[in-house]
Amino acid sequence: MVDLSVSLGGTKLLNPVIPASGTFGYGLEFKDLYDLNILGAISVKGTTKEPRFGNPGPRIAESPSGMLNSVGLQNPGIDAVLNHELPALRTHYKKPIILNISGFSPAEYIYCCSLAENSESVDMIEVNISCPNVSHGGMSFGTTASGAAEITHFARAATKKPLFIKLSPNVTDISEIARACESEGADGLCLINTLLGMRIDLKTRRPILKNTFGGLSGPAVLPVALRMVFEVYRAVKIPIIGMGGISSPEDVIEMMAAGAAAVQVGAANLINPYACRDIIASLPSVMERLNIKNIRDITGAAHTK
Repeated sequence: MVDLSVSLGGTKLLNPVIPASGTFGYGLEFKDLYDLNILGAISVKGTTKEPRFGNPGPRIAESPSGMLNSVGLQNPGIDAVLNHELPALRTHYKKPIILNISGFSPAEYIYCCSLAENSESVDMIEVNISCPNVSHGGMSFGTTASGAAEITHFARAATKKPLFIKLSPNVTDISEIARACESEGADGLCLINTLLGMRIDLKTRRPILKNTFGGLSGPAVLPVALRMVFEVYRAVKIPIIGMGGISSPEDVIEMMAAGAAAVQVGAANLINPYACRDIIASLPSVMERLNIKNIRDITGAAHTK
């Protein structure tokens, strides 16, 4: 019998598989497909202070082994999420809920984290400083160590709940940024968010996405995500939630071997709505085949000599 349980910032998870923010809505969209309580946790759709319609379309483009999105943080705003979306999810889901927060100023991050601190529906907070799909916000704070440290500092002051900072891969030194977040009190890190990319329509000779650029996700980014999780694991002592191209139980174990304590599954949910369920169901047999009794023991295995 294998043990799938993991711990993140003092929060125990039944298993390490978490649907990634932006790919699972607010959970209710999947409740009729399978029992949501099999999931380790759920990271809900990115939330901002005010409601956002998002970017104009087209905002999705296919790519070999992945997809580009430029959704632009479409959401009903923090008040609607905390007062309606999460309580509705709580009626069906009893395991940890991760609230993903984005902002366009330190004040917005403080405001949202303060409200989340007082919400019984929020177990963990994931502060997104890495969204490549909005101008003058999100990723603008996450591309420098000083910017990441500033937002982490203010978010930490606004909440005592487990605080994870979501990092961008569109940087020169992700380890420096990770250390800056750790130094300002982050309980953990999430990486990676999408890689900035684009596609061009050969008939029109114009970018396919209305916003020109979008975030690349899917299997194509897995090797990059693995490399960055590997680097950050060496740089910090706080837990990492690894993400980027995970679509199988083998991918989960590989990401954990690079240094992740848990994983998030993103684009795979958009291709197969049963992706997380199937990965969780298959994990025990893959662990037995690889002689892994406790999945926690695999975290950082690639670093041992």
